[in-house]
Amino acid sequence: MADEDREMGVELGELGDKLDNHDYPASTDELVEEYGDYEIEYENGSETLEEVLGPLNDTFEGPDGARQAILNMVDSGAVGRQRYSDRGAGAEQSEGQDPDQESF
Repeated sequence: MADEDREMGVELGELGDKLDNHDYPASTDELVEEYGDYEIEYENGSETLEEVLGPLNDTFEGPDGARQAILNMVDSGAVGRQRYSDRGAGAEQSEGQDPDQESF
């Protein structure tokens, strides 16, 4: 497995090469028709490309766009700890402050 086939806990395997070599622009339907049965694996499970991209109706200009759509659409099991942040929201929250609100 090449490093570029695993990103953010998502492993594309052979699908990564197929996406890289596909002719673009390409629609979601085109990619699903061609590669829909390929498995996208992550730590807590896997999904087919059809399950991941099926709900979309996009056109991709290149493999980077298709890969980004996959990363955006994979099941939450690929993410790891839900609602985790290492940004230090800790015990210093003011009373009545929404814990989901971030300040920049």
